[in-house]
Amino acid sequence: MQTSPNYLTHHFLIAMPHMADDRFDHSLIYLCDHSAEGAMGLVINQPSDLSLDDLLEQLAPELSGRTRQTVFNGGPVEPERGFVLHDGERRWESSAELGPLTLTTSQDILRAMACGEGPQQALITLGYAGWGAGQLEQELANNVWLSCPAEHHILFQLPSGERLNAAARTLGIDWTLLTSQAGHA
Repeated sequence: MQTSPNYLTHHFLIAMPHMADDRFDHSLIYLCDHSAEGAMGLVINQPSDLSLDDLLEQLAPELSGRTRQTVFNGGPVEPERGFVLHDGERRWESSAELGPLTLTTSQDILRAMACGEGPQQALITLGYAGWGAGQLEQELANNVWLSCPAEHHILFQLPSGERLNAAARTLGIDWTLLTSQAGHA
């Protein structure tokens, strides 16, 4: 009997302490999509030095100065491309429904956010994390990541510095007690 693959869309990936890639050290990733073709996610706990105001200075200077919302380093792929992960029913020029959330890549959402007309809860990133077919599955098998179902309050209500530990706690793990040292029996 054929079993269906266990894809992890709408899950968190928690970087293990022995993560060899510095770009993902201490990372918590929200998986927007995971299928046989690969996976795409956003790092949600690495704030950049930029704010929404900084982006608006370039895109719509007349709207800058209205919000200091943090922009996150979403991952190493296309770091110049913006993504807004958000809740709500409204759709924007370029939105993809992710089930419980929406991912928007068009500038109209940023303009609306500056005017107080955007989604109630939103996370802005530049760049994303991507995996080719089978790559994430191999990394999971090699214990590079832990996974757990994503929780809305961790995404949008906790300060970024608390998100990794909170996600690990949903698995009953204290991330701060994990070690990068491997033992031998």
